[in-house]
Amino acid sequence: MLSGVLGLLTSQPGGVSGLVQSFEQNGLGHLMSSWIGNGENLPISADQIQSVLGSERVAEFAAKTGISPDAAGSKIAELLPTVIDKLSPGGQLSEGSGDLMSQGMSMLGGLFSKSAQA
Repeated sequence: MLSGVLGLLTSQPGGVSGLVQSFEQNGLGHLMSSWIGNGENLPISADQIQSVLGSERVAEFAAKTGISPDAAGSKIAELLPTVIDKLSPGGQLSEGSGDLMSQGMSMLGGLFSKSAQA
């Protein structure tokens, strides 16, 4: 699932910066700002994910991960805040250098391996 969310980011026109713009254009910039910033990550709903990404991209994620489109929206809503938070250490997006997929998996690997051991 995590690689699917990272795939959404890498396929997003403009990458993470493009996603930030999409959130702002849909009136949800405050959510993205909370994930990038150092404070608490505000939650997002599956419907809000659908409005930002569009039903086609959510359906693509669902097909790649083998879950229903409804479940896909919920799963993206669950994972995306953490992914963006981890890709923005110190409140700054670190998209500029290297491969985003590798960078994201590296940053998040420890987080999810710790939760799997618990």
